[in-house]
Amino acid sequence: MRVKRGLGKTLAVVSILLVVTASATAYSYYLFQQQSTQVSQLQQLVSNLESRNTQLQQELNSGVTPNNASVLSLDPVSIYRSANRSIVTIQGVQVTTVNTFFGPQQSLQVVLGSGFVVRDTGSYYIVTNFHVLSGDTNLTVTFWNGNSYVGNVVGTDPYSDLGVVSVTAPPSQLFPIQIASSSSLQVGQPVVAIGNPFGLAGSMTFGIISQVGRTIQDPVAGNFSIASAIQFSAPINPGNSGGALLNSRGEVVGITTAVVNGAQGVGFAIPSDTIVRELPSLITTGKYNLHPYLGIGSADMSYALAQKQGTNVTYGALIEQVVPGGPASRAGLRAGNTMVALEGTQYVIGGDIIVSLNRTKIVNTDALSTYLEGHALAGQTIQVGIIRGGSFQTVSVVLGTRPPPPSS
Repeated sequence: MRVKRGLGKTLAVVSILLVVTASATAYSYYLFQQQSTQVSQLQQLVSNLESRNTQLQQELNSGVTPNNASVLSLDPVSIYRSANRSIVTIQGVQVTTVNTFFGPQQSLQVVLGSGFVVRDTGSYYIVTNFHVLSGDTNLTVTFWNGNSYVGNVVGTDPYSDLGVVSVTAPPSQLFPIQIASSSSLQVGQPVVAIGNPFGLAGSMTFGIISQVGRTIQDPVAGNFSIASAIQFSAPINPGNSGGALLNSRGEVVGITTAVVNGAQGVGFAIPSDTIVRELPSLITTGKYNLHPYLGIGSADMSYALAQKQGTNVTYGALIEQVVPGGPASRAGLRAGNTMVALEGTQYVIGGDIIVSLNRTKIVNTDALSTYLEGHALAGQTIQVGIIRGGSFQTVSVVLGTRPPPPSS
């Protein structure tokens, strides 16, 4: 009986060992198969990566930016290092006359702003804002290393708040910055601003693109709006005007120009496409006279305004005023003649509603100004889609040239 019990235990043990051995053999075979599969997958992955690397290298060699632009993105420290030498401080003196008890007295005020170095047709220039230069005398440009040189105004455009300055600095002092197109900017895209707030040279702030295609009101532009502005969240302050707004590759996509008083993180920049478009004319003629002119005053349509107007069209630009003898007037566009109050604002209703330009939908006055500034020129004929009397029609308008700014 003991032998049987011992034999039973022995058999039991052997039985277990056999099961384990068989399982181990099966498991080893399974692992081999799995490893073979994984090796094949890794080999395929390596092959794919090598192909992609070859493609990227070919794109880089040919000057084509890869679809995945983050491959070329820089960290903020690298952006600053690559761009800082291109940023300058602009200082001028404004002389104003003040009437006092003792008669007219002259007052001197130091004006500080920012700018950046560009190169055009082999020559170096400083790009800045018009309002930084307006009325200035004794203009000086100070570079990143503290060296200062005399600056001279080459050209200005109040309607885009742009100015160009030449400087007597030697070429070894000048580091032109790359300018990228602003047409592909997207909301949420990271940007950095480098300038001289409160005279603090070489200050950098970080934010994102909040929106594109804004229009801003600035006294330097008279009764006209500055179109196509970029709204961004990077903090800017007095002295930042004229500084560079950069993308994640350290390229200029805008020039910082304005901030909403009392607000945080609401800044505006003139887009780089405007700079590129106007720079040749500003350098060669000292001005830019190709801003298109429609000759209307308009307001954003809304649901509430549509109710007042008696239409179901809730988007577009409502024509409130047509300048006599202007392009819109000659083409037969109509303004309204009925004054209404809506949420504390006075509107003139009954006029045409602009809903498209050259078949491009116009949702509000921002879109109207942005399209005209970016896609039309003085003297060009455009097709204006309007709603009149509840029906859609198209009117051909020959755009005029915007009247000279008040300072001219």
